[in-house]
Amino acid sequence: MKKIFLALTLATTSFSLVAASDTALPDTARLQAMLTRFVPVEITADVSALPPRERQALKKLVEAARIMDTLYLRQVWTGNESLLQDLRGSETPLGLARYRYFMINKGPWSRLDQNVAFIPGVPAKPEAGSFYPANTTKTQVEEWLQHLPDTDSLQARSYFTTIRRGPEGRFLAIPYSIEYHGELARASALLRDASRLTTQPALKAYLEKRAEAFLSNNYYESDVAWMKLDASIEPTLGPYETYEDEWFGYKAAFEAFVGLRDEAETVKLSTLSSALQDIENHLPVAPQYRNTKLGALAPIRVVNAVIASGDANHPVYPFAFNLPNDERVIKDHGTKRVMLKNIQEAKFTQILVPVSQAVLTAADQGSVSFDAFFTHILMHELMHGLGPQAITLDGRATTVRQELKNLYTAIEEAKADIAGLWALQYLTDKGVIAKGSEGAMYTTFLATSLRTIRFGITEAHGRASALQVNFLLDHGAIKKEIDSTFSVDQARIREGVTALTREILTIEARGDYAKAKDLLARLAIVRPDVKRVLDRLTGVPVDIEPRFTTAEELAR
Repeated sequence: MKKIFLALTLATTSFSLVAASDTALPDTARLQAMLTRFVPVEITADVSALPPRERQALKKLVEAARIMDTLYLRQVWTGNESLLQDLRGSETPLGLARYRYFMINKGPWSRLDQNVAFIPGVPAKPEAGSFYPANTTKTQVEEWLQHLPDTDSLQARSYFTTIRRGPEGRFLAIPYSIEYHGELARASALLRDASRLTTQPALKAYLEKRAEAFLSNNYYESDVAWMKLDASIEPTLGPYETYEDEWFGYKAAFEAFVGLRDEAETVKLSTLSSALQDIENHLPVAPQYRNTKLGALAPIRVVNAVIASGDANHPVYPFAFNLPNDERVIKDHGTKRVMLKNIQEAKFTQILVPVSQAVLTAADQGSVSFDAFFTHILMHELMHGLGPQAITLDGRATTVRQELKNLYTAIEEAKADIAGLWALQYLTDKGVIAKGSEGAMYTTFLATSLRTIRFGITEAHGRASALQVNFLLDHGAIKKEIDSTFSVDQARIREGVTALTREILTIEARGDYAKAKDLLARLAIVRPDVKRVLDRLTGVPVDIEPRFTTAEELAR
């Protein structure tokens, strides 16, 4: 699952829809046009096999997941909750359109349109979310952080604290357990209710530890319990991704995924976990930058989503995730990958297939496949846990995230994408993956990358895809045809993928902010050739609008 401004290019699919000015707020017709970029899809999961007590536990988890929505709205902007109440009371066509678009975007800014406001009277989307004090500058916080003792600095930079001003105007780090106590206490109680209902020991252990974490602000033990979770219900609730903190990328936003495990698919894919150390040992980067001992756990779960909320439920809607992000847990235990199969199927049929028919040559269209789409998503998530994580610079222990700051999410998404493609080729060469699938692997990747650019270059995934497409075009690994479609040069694609994988891994290993900034400035843009082909996609939805009907039925 998941916002940084760069260059002067707008998201190609929204160029004619929204002006980048508060004076041109969309009217009803224009809002309806913007809404057509999202195709409503009912997301269902079969709960019939769950025993009654497990189904009741699932219902409690759905209730807790909805609390993550409330917290996330507040983290994005302090005015979100009151504005939502106003929108709910409107019955005019314009008011109803604004309400629906607000719910899609989790706020009054259109995420596909460089966060342009679509509701009057709101400020520009705050780059700092509500994690830092109002009327405070990034420079003021930065200077404060630089002069803190080590222990205080760790607390201030923690994923799980907000920064506020004390009575004397000094900055203070406030734990989430205090900042959001009311909502977290309710969520904690629901998790404890669910833990009493379930008869599955691993699920019970996770729910009890996560309920405790909401109140103690110590998430380590519950993250480890989540890594070990082995149950028919797969819940993930808490603060994870840092996309909303555009100042520093330090602060985690609340989200939730609750799904039911697809046992057959999970077993089929779990064999890839055993290959991770081998992949790490052969990454195309200097040997000193490889991790000679990955965390012991690397579980893979395939689930069908029942509900996603908070930071997991806005454009761009995730179809897989790799967690936790806490480098301590990654070092000790690795990470877990969760594939949301029913959401992936919806995106493939509703969006990727029609996109590929418009942007690829006729020859390449025929090799786009769901299996290649599904497998690359999995490898993308696996690669988040490989490569540089905790690093040492000039004798100083730090992390890639801390060194790359606001650039980290785009660089890391690009790494996971391109290194995932490299890893699939590596496993194919070794015979772990059946040979003969390379054509589908690369053409599906190209169609997916062009689709993702439509999210806009203020969004980490769209920015990362633009970087990759432009790099591979410059290396001749992707070709633009006379009819403005694109194709993969099968003779050069491996070389291009390896070169970009090496460059990004080296930037991360060295914590090289300057080179990361330069790479994004040069390549994370929508070039005219790419814009021309994407302009053909005005009738193709950009993303799905998931409607979690199974969750609604459980709530009723």
